[in-house]
Amino acid sequence: MAQPDLTLTASLRPAALDARRGIVRLHPEALTALGLRPGDPVRLAGRRETAGIVAAAGGGASSALLYADDLTLGNLGLRDGASVRVSPLPLIPACRVTLTGPVEVAAAVSPEMLRLALLGKVVTAGDDVSLLPQDVLPDASTRSLVEAARRSLATTVGFAWTSTLLTVVAVDPSAGSLVTMDTVVAWEHGPATHGEPVPARPPGTTGAAPATDATDDAPDAPDVDELPGLRAQAEELTELFDLGFHHREVLGRLGTTISLGVLLSGPAGSGKSALVRAVAARVGARVHPLWAPEVAALTNQAAADRLRAAATAVREGGPAVLLVTDVEALAPADEPGPLATVFRQVLAETVRAGVAVVCTTGRPESVDPALRAPDLLSLRISVPLPDPALRREQLTVLTRQVPLADDVRLDEVAGRTPGFVAADLAALVREAGVRAALRQKSARTPTVSMADFTAALEVVRPTTMAASTLELASVTLDDVGGLAEVKQTLTESVLWPLTYPDTFARLGVQPPRGVLLYGPPGCGKTYLVTALAGSGRANVLSVKGAELLSKWVGESERAVRELFRRAREAAPTLIFLDEVDALAPVRGQATDGGTTDRVVAALLTELDGAETLRNVVVIAATNRPDLVDPALLRPGRLGRLVYVPPPDGPARAEILRAASRHVPLAPDVDLAALGAELTGFSAADCAAVVREAALAAMRESLAAATVTAAHVAVARERVRPSLDPAQVAWLAAYAAGRD
Repeated sequence: MAQPDLTLTASLRPAALDARRGIVRLHPEALTALGLRPGDPVRLAGRRETAGIVAAAGGGASSALLYADDLTLGNLGLRDGASVRVSPLPLIPACRVTLTGPVEVAAAVSPEMLRLALLGKVVTAGDDVSLLPQDVLPDASTRSLVEAARRSLATTVGFAWTSTLLTVVAVDPSAGSLVTMDTVVAWEHGPATHGEPVPARPPGTTGAAPATDATDDAPDAPDVDELPGLRAQAEELTELFDLGFHHREVLGRLGTTISLGVLLSGPAGSGKSALVRAVAARVGARVHPLWAPEVAALTNQAAADRLRAAATAVREGGPAVLLVTDVEALAPADEPGPLATVFRQVLAETVRAGVAVVCTTGRPESVDPALRAPDLLSLRISVPLPDPALRREQLTVLTRQVPLADDVRLDEVAGRTPGFVAADLAALVREAGVRAALRQKSARTPTVSMADFTAALEVVRPTTMAASTLELASVTLDDVGGLAEVKQTLTESVLWPLTYPDTFARLGVQPPRGVLLYGPPGCGKTYLVTALAGSGRANVLSVKGAELLSKWVGESERAVRELFRRAREAAPTLIFLDEVDALAPVRGQATDGGTTDRVVAALLTELDGAETLRNVVVIAATNRPDLVDPALLRPGRLGRLVYVPPPDGPARAEILRAASRHVPLAPDVDLAALGAELTGFSAADCAAVVREAALAAMRESLAAATVTAAHVAVARERVRPSLDPAQVAWLAAYAAGRD
């Protein structure tokens, strides 16, 4: 029986979660006509054939269109608006997939990590594929492995992992096969999964070092001097390894022993693995890498055999270090299973045999506490997030071979990169170099200028916060009209602790932990936080109060802990809790089974618990301060309450000037007089007047060059004040009562 097919028009309009992930979307009627269900593979034919995973298009979709991303259209050899023939594709698991890609990516990404990035995708020989994993996978255990792969890719490749493209060289058994956990994934002329032998590489080619039990002979091990910010950790690790490998007889004469188990924690991309390789090279030890998510992806028996084989191999041939990366995948804190027990046994035997075992993690709270037993990972070394001085030193090392222009100021670059770790800074330098190359293709002596770094900063973001709502603000307090007293208070309470922490330490003053902004809606509370972030060059984690609440027991508290963990990793950071009254209401009055009570307790623990909030300030906003739990408003928590009043006449004029900064106003527009007239208007209302006046000019003529007083009058009639006088009076009385 012939397969049904449809000829549709390609539309370049992918959903955000589909981009470069091999997903195409069809109208439900088209799915029915083809006999397809969401998640089925589909064959696509244009100038060439490719395949993808089909999903249902959302509301407003056309039954005549196939919605795809630029990568899929490129694989089809088509442009937006071309015809595509669509037909069902039999589900055939791929036995083997071979890929090629940039040399630096092939050298950094193991085949196991590559397989997780391709998991659930349908691939065809000759296709381009991305490293972006599928976000929707049916198996929960597989989802956790893919999430670990996402973090590892961000660490090993840097920010460029989201835009890197690979080419499928060959697929067996046929084109359009589905990548599964049983698929052998290999680099061309390089290693493959399932421990296949590494073929001899042709001269001049570079393959990825296998993340298996094979010995890492560390030809590229960095020197410790090339790891600024890690010298103290390197010295501690060097002393431990040197004593354990070369001076055990001294320990024997003293009647004692030494344990070489180390838990090395730090943000992703901070150089943990590079530190271990550098120290191992210094003391003459071999490094055996083991990527924990890849082992955890195997069956329990296969994973246990793999661990025992790695332990056996590492004990042979003199001093050696077993480097287990992302150890939380093998020994999770929440639900340690049988594999975690085997892993602990193997670690104990390996450490007793005199071999060094270093387990790295970016999330120490997710690691099974049992690993910290005296006979396992008895020593913990932390790699801190670099401060501006360390980032300056790292940039100096990274740009040592880069011809910098005279206008490059590395101090300024270091100041503009809060939350960046070594891998992020390396990605920044690479991106700046690419920008410089694009500008100077024919230059004999090209240089990287400050403009190249500025352009690179627009696209490179901290990888530690890739999955968050982190953003770097582009406005400052100077862009906020009016509110002079409020801006001064926030400068002292928020910007000073982030900008001058040494001054607070020198004077013995504990900086404020948090601030509560309260006032009528639309008066600029959220905009003030955005401006604060821009003024202090800090990162912003913005969370709506209700976003952290979950019906599942324990999930809301976990979300709070995760929020503060991300903030610490990206410090200096502003945590903005909008609508905090929904997140932390007065305890004992909620009817949600105690969820918000537990969230308040989690917030209190994070704000003044044992783990200090260094370079992290919490700003909360609400229209109802009386509904916020009083315990949060005590000194040391959200101790500063700042009233953001509705703007008066002069303040409204300033807001209008700020809102119309890029609007060509005619000379007859008097903003001072307009501000005096807009009684009862909030800051948002004033901005809406300017926006509506510009739209009125466009309605009159799309060729309009200026916005006149007549257009402003039209806008004045259309926009109404949104402030509630009763609410404003109550908030003013509340503020007066606290003075």
